[in-house]
Amino acid sequence: MCDRGMAIEMGRPGVDGLGDVVRVMGEWQCDGEPLQLHPGDVGWFWRFGAERTAEAVRTWSRAGEVLAVGLLDGAELLRLAFAPEVLRDEELARRVAEDVSAPERGVLPGGEAYVEASTGAVVQDLLSEHGWKSGEPWTPLRRDLGAPVPDPGVRVEVIGPERAHEWAAVVRASFEGSTFTGERWHAMAAGAPYAGARCLVVRDEQGEAVAAVAVWSAGEGRPGLIEPMGVHPAHRGRGYGRAVTVAAARALQESGSSSVLVCCPSSNAGAVAAYRSAGLDPLPERRDLYRDAS
Repeated sequence: MCDRGMAIEMGRPGVDGLGDVVRVMGEWQCDGEPLQLHPGDVGWFWRFGAERTAEAVRTWSRAGEVLAVGLLDGAELLRLAFAPEVLRDEELARRVAEDVSAPERGVLPGGEAYVEASTGAVVQDLLSEHGWKSGEPWTPLRRDLGAPVPDPGVRVEVIGPERAHEWAAVVRASFEGSTFTGERWHAMAAGAPYAGARCLVVRDEQGEAVAAVAVWSAGEGRPGLIEPMGVHPAHRGRGYGRAVTVAAARALQESGSSSVLVCCPSSNAGAVAAYRSAGLDPLPERRDLYRDAS
């Protein structure tokens, strides 16, 4: 454990330091702990390139040891992860709350902003003291991978560079407003977190890619993450969401992951139903914190 007498420092890892940040975050992922920012979330953000990812990451350290990591997933949303042993560390939480609440410190801008923090993290209580309010509900879901995962019953293909455009096309079609491209897939695949990741597609009987998923390992014996999962709008209602999620669970099990995790807006009833049909159990809802524009 680090010396609590030392000052807490906020920093930016830079491109060269991103690999170390991802490694440390992986060590924080444990079954039985509340869902929080995962190395796969950073890996998915890496689609924008290493430099932009480095610009979006903040770290909080004491005596040179990284204790918390934040990802600016957009200009107004900060997603946080803490080392499990300091989830209730009030000194650390107070520094994080002060930094995210003060625009001049270079984390979040003034006005409307959002923070995603793990359930049970004391930073949530301290942000409330700074005027932050409870926001949109999200549903985390989990499946233990200690037992065999059944065959998904569809044709599943692992996507490599030569098929990146197909995976990108399904993802782009699945999410309104998405600008994902083959070029962004290549940027994502070049990132440090992708060393333990796979991209999968499900194909229909005609061989057309109809669903896509990315799975991210945090290391053997640790929870893995689904991010993103999408079904092409022209092929919804045919069980492909369940099938691609089961395929994702099998891929994570093969990589040595202990469980599979995902989190989606509670309002997205279709996605929650698809994950549940694939054997993921919902965990207690969590809520973002937000500060309004006033």
